[in-house]
Amino acid sequence: MKKNIKTLLTFRVVQDSVLIDFIMDKMHGISRNRAKALISNRVVIVDNAITTYPLAELKAGQVVQLDRSKHKKSFRSNDLDIVYEDPYLIIVDKRPGLLSMSNNTRQQTVQTVLNRYLEKGGGRSTSHLVHRLDRDTSGLMVYAKDVQTQQSLINGWQELVSDRRYVALVEGEFEKRRGVVESWLTEDKRFITHSSPMDNGGKFAVTHYEVLTSSNGYSLVECELETGRKNQIRVHMADLGHPVVGDRKYGGTGDPIRRLGLHAYQLCFTHPVTGKHMRFETPVPALFEKLLNEK
Repeated sequence: MKKNIKTLLTFRVVQDSVLIDFIMDKMHGISRNRAKALISNRVVIVDNAITTYPLAELKAGQVVQLDRSKHKKSFRSNDLDIVYEDPYLIIVDKRPGLLSMSNNTRQQTVQTVLNRYLEKGGGRSTSHLVHRLDRDTSGLMVYAKDVQTQQSLINGWQELVSDRRYVALVEGEFEKRRGVVESWLTEDKRFITHSSPMDNGGKFAVTHYEVLTSSNGYSLVECELETGRKNQIRVHMADLGHPVVGDRKYGGTGDPIRRLGLHAYQLCFTHPVTGKHMRFETPVPALFEKLLNEK
């Protein structure tokens, strides 16, 4: 990321901090909203990586820069936000209704949006899918900018990812506030995933869950994946008798928020190139909270 030094304000972190607090301090006490706006507008660079996550953890020795140039590479999309970008990776927060990728080049996907953005920037990078989210699931996804980084992430995914969590808005209220679901999952010719408590030759799947809140006949549940199988959370919530809101495929009875009630909200992993610990978190979708809080 080459910038004219005159366009950059540069600060070195002398003690551990949080990005938004650091910006507020270095910018002479600007408001929290103003600091958040600077970060979300992609003008904050941490160790040569554009960072749009206000609660990013800073360690002593890191370098934080503010880009004052008027010709920044901008990104605008109604389908996704870029949460983090460096020379190797892009972390996005995608909206529901968008495919991760498709062989149909005329179809809008996360990958086509990112490729247009990278092409606009004049570089040679293109986006490479690392893992998928269902079309109707929102939340955090990782894309690599080159094949080598992509393969490093795919091949080392289980070792590199230390924490991956979703929030699920489900039907009904739980008696048991937390627990673990274990089963073997198989997919039939209709692309429907089936769950069995016994080994049926499928893939073993483990989901840890904790109920965060319940109201109005619905519950908001945090799901931590020990394994990452296709439709794992949707099937395991159905196994518990609490299908995900809007999920008619796996037992849902209604569609009160006009989308699937599933959001990938937290992702922690080791950067495959720099070796740094990366942690990202996005808010619970407002529609989830609205349904729970309706009177």
